Amino acid sequence: MFSTNSSPLPTYRDRVVDHEIPSVLKAARAVLIEGPKACGKTWTGQHFAQSEVYLEERPDLWQIATQATGLLLDGPTPRLIDEWQRVPDLWHLVRAACDRRGLPGQFILTGSAVPPDEFTRHSGAGRISRVRMRPMSLHEIGLSTGEASLGVMFKMLQAWECPVVETDVDVADLVDAACRGGWPQFIELPVGDAMRQVRSYVDNICRVDVSAVDGVRRSPDRVMRLMQSLARNVSNHVGLDKLAKETEGQTPLDRGTVKTYMEALSRLFVVEDLPVWNVHLRSREGLLQKPKRHFVDPSLAPAALGVGPQRYLEDLEAFGFLFESMAVRDLRIYAQAHDASVYYYRDYGGLEVDAVIETREGGWIAAEVKLGGAKAIDQAAAALLKLRDRVTERRATSLAQMLVITGGRYSYSRPDGVRVVPLAVLGP
Repeated sequence: MFSTNSSPLPTYRDRVVDHEIPSVLKAARAVLIEGPKACGKTWTGQHFAQSEVYLEERPDLWQIATQATGLLLDGPTPRLIDEWQRVPDLWHLVRAACDRRGLPGQFILTGSAVPPDEFTRHSGAGRISRVRMRPMSLHEIGLSTGEASLGVMFKMLQAWECPVVETDVDVADLVDAACRGGWPQFIELPVGDAMRQVRSYVDNICRVDVSAVDGVRRSPDRVMRLMQSLARNVSNHVGLDKLAKETEGQTPLDRGTVKTYMEALSRLFVVEDLPVWNVHLRSREGLLQKPKRHFVDPSLAPAALGVGPQRYLEDLEAFGFLFESMAVRDLRIYAQAHDASVYYYRDYGGLEVDAVIETREGGWIAAEVKLGGAKAIDQAAAALLKLRDRVTERRATSLAQMLVITGGRYSYSRPDGVRVVPLAVLGP
């Protein structure tokens, strides 16, 4: 149960979030690393911990946590408590230990589900800081060079020089990457073996996890039908009614069922919808729009649909939506490193931009995601320029960059100021 960790695991790969966790541990008494199962939370927690306890392996401790606090909380710090939500009382115990010790960096908690009792989380304010983890980006996997840095773009603003480079990553590589996903345990496997593992992952979500998250029994078949509906609508802004209508089977799911299933999938960090960007702080426009549907990792869509790389190579239009979802995953990972968030833009005039990355200070980057093709890039650039012209003058001055993120091989600047950047060149 107890061990000391003096060096990182031999198989550990550096993560973008590695730069965030140490600063959080210096300021907060505990850090909670949240994200879907198998995204690498435990490995990252071990990377920074000096002792560990793994609750997934110790169900004997679940019922006696309040009587065995020493077994759970005592040890060299930071102390990793993995899958803490197995014992919701731990939230209070950790909070009390943080108050008693009065020192930063005492605990690292990891969890792959939000517990049902939300009050157990609110009481951590001022003591426990949260860090979100997702599956690995192309840069973390090693498929992106990272030469086009999001952080440098925000720092340099319009003075940023877009690197003129060529990548050897082609569409077939991107299709494989999207189907394989960013799951650390699977990235070294042949793509076919990795996809089988992801299909098993999706099956386990439907059969076990979605019911275990709050103890409400749900039909695995009905959950899978919703997952397939989400997969067909990935990177699209659709409401619950359409998701319900498009569930296959003799009887489509009703809206209420879809809503409860979506809440469970969200609590498992399996789905991560993209909200609309509010151009102004007091604007309600974003609240009136549907979110864009995304899984936390693009690989979950082909796994739910039971399709592989060849199908996407034969239907590049369908892959374009999956490619956009992969780009959104990577943008979220890179943006978090700079305390920024990712949205999309859509107004009632019909203008839509795939991604807006905004810092807390108000700086923003507008990005369109296109698989490739001169015509598609021209249309994307036109949309970005329209967005720039529609915002206020103050908003326009805080615009750092306009990007067309592509599946192509070349990175360059256009005469109109729009930068064309392959996803395989983008980085944090």
